[in-house]
This record gives sequence, C-alpha cells and structure tokens, in this order.
Amino acid sequence: LAMELGFRGVECAIIERETGMHSIPKGQNLTGRTSEHFYFWDVLPQIRAARAMPQGYPIGGVSCYKNLMNEYWSQSFQADNGLEDYYYQTGERLPQYDMENVLRAKLATISEVDFQLGWSVTAIKQDGAGVRITMNEEGGSGQQVIEADYAVGCDGGRSTIRDLIGVKRVGTDFDELMVLAVFRSKELHEALEKYPHSSVYSALHPDLEGAWRFFGRIDVGEGWFFHTPVPADTTQDNYDFEALIQEAAGFKCKIEFDNVLFWNLRIAVAETYQDGRIFIGGDAAHSHPPYGGLGVNNGFEDIANLGWKLAAKCLGWGGDALLDSYTEERRPIFRDTGEDFIAGRIKADKEWLKHHSPEKDGKEAFQTNWKARAKGNGPRRRTYEPNYEGSTVVMGPPGGKISAHGTHTIEARAGHHLPPRTLSGGENIYEALPIGAALRGTGFTLIALDAEESAIAAFQQAASKQNIPLAVIRDSFDGGREEYDRRLILVRPDQYVVWVGDEQPDDLDGIMTRVVGKA
Repeated sequence: LAMELGFRGVECAIIERETGMHSIPKGQNLTGRTSEHFYFWDVLPQIRAARAMPQGYPIGGVSCYKNLMNEYWSQSFQADNGLEDYYYQTGERLPQYDMENVLRAKLATISEVDFQLGWSVTAIKQDGAGVRITMNEEGGSGQQVIEADYAVGCDGGRSTIRDLIGVKRVGTDFDELMVLAVFRSKELHEALEKYPHSSVYSALHPDLEGAWRFFGRIDVGEGWFFHTPVPADTTQDNYDFEALIQEAAGFKCKIEFDNVLFWNLRIAVAETYQDGRIFIGGDAAHSHPPYGGLGVNNGFEDIANLGWKLAAKCLGWGGDALLDSYTEERRPIFRDTGEDFIAGRIKADKEWLKHHSPEKDGKEAFQTNWKARAKGNGPRRRTYEPNYEGSTVVMGPPGGKISAHGTHTIEARAGHHLPPRTLSGGENIYEALPIGAALRGTGFTLIALDAEESAIAAFQQAASKQNIPLAVIRDSFDGGREEYDRRLILVRPDQYVVWVGDEQPDDLDGIMTRVVGKA
C-alpha cells in the first residue's frame, strides 16, 4: 500500500512492530493477477528472481487418497491453467519473507514513504480533519504521535486497528485446531519424484471430514511446510508431530523441524472495512484456511483497490463515495472466496468422501471417480473471477452484483478486469499503461479502437472539467482487439473496466462524476 501511494505521489508512513523478518513460509502461491501488481510496482523481475524453487518449476498440485504414497492419486490443479489469455502475467511461487525483502528494497527508493520499524500502535483517534495515531517504542520508552489524513490497518488477523475501531468479524468456524509444521526432509522430496513435479501435495482422509493434510514445497530439495487438524488440546510438547507427518506421507522419512505453530480452521470477514477515515486490509479484514493461496492474493487486491482511491481523494479528484466503495467492492469478494471457494470446497470433499471409497466403489471405479473429482475442481477454479458489476462507482449492467463468481472472457465488461491484448505496434496493451514512478499523476485510461475523435475529445473534456487524469490509448478495432467487442473502454487505475460503449454516451459528465465517487 505504501508503494502504491508513494508511486502516486502521496506521502505516507509505515508503522511496523517487528524489526526483523519472520521465518514462516506463508503466502507462497501468487496468482497471475498478483504478478500484474508486481509489474505495476516495478518489481516483477526481482520477484521472479527471488523464487526459492528453480525457474520454470511447475506451480501445481497432486491430490492423494489417505496418504501421499497411496495408489489413488491425481493432479489436482495447475496454476494459470486456462487463464493465460486473461491476465498479462503468469503466477509465481516464493515464501512471503523473500517477497517482502524485494518490496522493502523497492520501498527504500520511494522518497514519499517513511518506514518506522520497532513501533506499536496503542491508540487511534479521528475527527473530520484527520487521524491521530499514538505509537510506543518496542522494548523502549519512546512514544510518538503521527497526524495523517487517513490510516489503514494492515496488521494481520489479530489486528490492533480493527479492535481499536470496534469492527467485528463473522464467518464459518469449523472448530478445528490446525498445526503448521515447517520442516526439512530430503527423503520426502525423493519419494515424491514418482509424481509429476508439483509445488503442493494434499492427502484427503475420510476421518478428517474434508480438511486436508497438506504439504507445500519451500524449495526443491528438502524444505516443506505441513498443515493438518490435530486434537484441540495439542501443544508443541504433547504430540508426536513426526509420526503425524509420516502417517500423512505414507512412509517413515527423516524429518528435521524448524518450527511448529497452530491456527484455527475458520472463515472470518470483517463486517466493514472502514470506519470514517480508518480502514483495514488484508488479514485484518479477512482470513481463511491457507488453501489455494487466496489469502495473500486477496490482500494484494485489497490494496490495489484501496490505494488508487486514497490517492485520488488525497490528490483532489476522488470523492468520499470512492472511499466508501472499498468495503462495498472488496467485502463481498472475500465472502464468496471464503465461504464458497474455501469452506464450500471443504464441505464438498467431506460429502464426496461419504459416498466414495475403494470398498464402496471398487478399486477401478474409485480410481476413475478420484480422477474425475480432481478434474471437476479445475472448472471450479476457473469460475473464480472477482468482479464489481454491481458497484456504485462502476457503470455495470442492470441487476449486476459484486461477486467472486464469474466467467473469463476477452470481451471488455464494466466491473471486470481488463484482459490483455496486443496493440498494432506489437506491445501488449498493459505495456502502454504506466508503471512504478510513472504512476505519479495518472488516473483513468480510455481505450479507443477506431472510435470517433469527437467521442474521444468529449471524454477528455469531461475529465478535464473535474481534474480527473485521463490517458488515451488509440488503436484499430482488429488484430485481436475486436474481441473486446467495444470500441470505447474506460479503465480505472486498478485495471478494472468502469464503462464500455461504441460511441459517446449521453450523460458523459454524470458517468465521470460517478466513477470517481462524486455523484
């Protein structure tokens, strides 16, 4: 968020309690959409270079029945499978601490950002003029007060900011304690060479009622993390985690532990993401089991959504309704993500296991059914298409709703992510959009494909009236760009389309007023 604001010319400060980097390899699976954010923040080559696994190593999964050595298995997913034409970038996989090191290095080059390490927020107050944040020095006696226009709590599932503003969270609780074990085992790596190369391996056991025994690679050689349910009274000292991992792996392998932690299997989403001038984002706003890498990716999407809106407001061309649209747009997306794609998957697996087993189906039929189950999960992943059709700051279709459910098409649709297409000059349309330091002073983009010059001029005039930054990309309506199915496409700074048409609309001033939250 600090990078997004800093690149856009908005001064901001990060207050961070920790002075060092954590060592838990969470948040590894990064989608093609998240890679687009890294592209615009001008760090994508560094992110790709920082991956712990070899370049080109597949980002995918293998799903097994009961344990990883079981005869019943199938490939459960391959990253970006079927979505290569819809996003400008492909996904990536690397531990969050490696990713954060890249972001911190870039952050050091942005003069608008002040990074305060070793301080904890203890109080926050707001009025019509701004916010006052009180922070104390960790391990010391220092105290500071920062005054700002806005504050955003990006401070995790146990968010201090969320608690201070009294925001509650709701969602499905599976009432399961889960272990997170970080360990090293070359023997496990060698044993899994029997499968197609993958980044994650899950074992689905009927006794666990849909919850997974989940192995994820940190590197290719020996580094792993492992999740599974454990008894509610489990501690680091009263349980044989080595035996548990060996049972899930399906054989006795040598294990060296680096860390053992616990978390609760639940879906939680804040009732609102905003209280006046104070916002929350990422895990502070929502959390779910770390299945599918949707947590960290949703956090980045929160920031891409909120960042340009805060900048627009601070720079004078965005309205209050634009800030209100942050909760309006992002909360339903996570509700669907957590309840339908995560909790729904757990419930569906539980139900599937009730009706299928080698004993019930017969061995040959069960193998067929097991592979069909995994194949059916592919279309489920491809229906994950977050969109803002029903947003008050988007000129969406009648009856449109904000949802994580959708379809991936190249057609330009109001409320949906802009698909990439090649321009007649050979570059991708995303390459015509500014990145990094060039984001300063930018706003909306009008894509004009063999459109009337009078319509383009009308958009420019309407934007100028309201001091809305507007760039224009002109090109022909062919060469694959006709697949957009519209000659005029208005795109906001987070690459979501807000309006489409073939000619100048009647109420152009009203449209521009609405999409910047001043209606």
